[in-house]
Amino acid sequence: MDHPAEQKERDLKHVTRIVPKRELIDRYAITTNSIMVDIRIYSEDEKPVPEYIASITNISDATKIILEKIRQEFISKMSLTEIENLEQNELLNVKERFKDEIRKLIQTYFAKADENTTNMLINYLLQENLGLGKVEILLQDPSLEEIVINNHKEPVWVYHKKHGWLITNIKIVSEARIRHLASIIGRDIGKEITNLNPLMDAHLMTGDRVNATLSPISTKGHTITIRKFAQDPWTITKFLKENVITYEAAAFIWLAVQNELSVIISGGTGSGKTSMLNVISNFFPPNQRIISIEDTRELTLAEQLHWVPMETRLPNPEGKGGVTMLDLLVNSLRMRPDRILVGEIRRKAEAEVLLEAMHTGHSVYATLHANNSEEVVTRLTNPPIEIPKPMIASLGLVVIQNRNRRTGKRRTLQLAEITPTGDPEILMRLNIAKDKLEDVKKSKHVMDRIELYTGMREDEVMNDLREKVRILKWIVKRNISDVNRLGIIMTQYYTGTLKMD
Repeated sequence: MDHPAEQKERDLKHVTRIVPKRELIDRYAITTNSIMVDIRIYSEDEKPVPEYIASITNISDATKIILEKIRQEFISKMSLTEIENLEQNELLNVKERFKDEIRKLIQTYFAKADENTTNMLINYLLQENLGLGKVEILLQDPSLEEIVINNHKEPVWVYHKKHGWLITNIKIVSEARIRHLASIIGRDIGKEITNLNPLMDAHLMTGDRVNATLSPISTKGHTITIRKFAQDPWTITKFLKENVITYEAAAFIWLAVQNELSVIISGGTGSGKTSMLNVISNFFPPNQRIISIEDTRELTLAEQLHWVPMETRLPNPEGKGGVTMLDLLVNSLRMRPDRILVGEIRRKAEAEVLLEAMHTGHSVYATLHANNSEEVVTRLTNPPIEIPKPMIASLGLVVIQNRNRRTGKRRTLQLAEITPTGDPEILMRLNIAKDKLEDVKKSKHVMDRIELYTGMREDEVMNDLREKVRILKWIVKRNISDVNRLGIIMTQYYTGTLKMD
């Protein structure tokens, strides 16, 4: 028989062996309305995704209990439905009235609170009652790309730029609260979500895109999906530093853009299509007029550029006042554009107008959902778009973006040129094992066009590419990643005044 001490030691070893390992993998702080929040991200062996833990650090637990009492007192005076139905000016009046009332209560409960502390507590309660609650914290985290509410039983999920999908410690208290959040988002831009209209596409005043659905359309409960607007947009510098693309591929795209070849950027959802569209815009010369057309503003171009951003509009509940992508495309051709940027090609009429624009001398840059260059041609030439294949020959380049769902890494998967017959010829392809974009074959059709339009010999074009690589390396070495600073560099390049130290 085993000695009790030996048995105990074996039991302890067994316990130690099966306890999941929890590791802090990231930590940083954010501030929203003077509320300080500590963000910690933990990984745990037996959990499928890491945890995102947000903790307010400058409000104690005891203070939160008192604030919750004040919040409940306010809610008892005005229902969520009443708040949802308020007009914008009425909401401002309620906020001002609430500020006055809460200031009195704070002075009663927190007699020693100074003005800064009082204002911070007021902001916290306004956020909880008339704003988006703890979701406001997530909106202020620049590391997040997506915020997802699936129902009130599950915690909120987020997509982190560095760590991918994470599950948070934030929960929405009820389905009614989720519906309330969707309603106040819609109200701010004149949209509504109801049982008769249970789907809503909207955006916040900050430009963040919002999609909401109501149960029973979403069978587990009401949902809200927020795709955050990039306040600090992707630039070629960031793409190069993150190894999304190589210097040689970036220089080749720059060469094509400089010489006004049209480009389609394709890939799956979340692969970085719009980010690449923004990166390509870094190469635009400052003396040309650029029109961008999007469903929701996501692009941010350098302020030095002659840029007119335009946005579609859904019809009102009576079906009036809608402005479609096609409306804006047709209208843009009357605005003397040199370059046209399009958020996404979806329908035949849009593709026809874009290809007609290419044939009449405009450079077009657009995104499309397709996973590789062959699929791009298949999508364009089959229903619902169904463009005759020879018309595609007016395209210059196809850039395919990809996101590895296992690692979360975004990469340029393929760079292809379009032949006179409308077929794709792959010039560069990602070697996934080496994580590097490699040459497949030399360009013929793009080079032929550039030599035809510029009069440059092949050796001169190659020298130009090498010079572009040198400039890009200099930009990365100096860490020039701000879109407006890059705009200045490109202006100097095109005017011949760029001096590299």
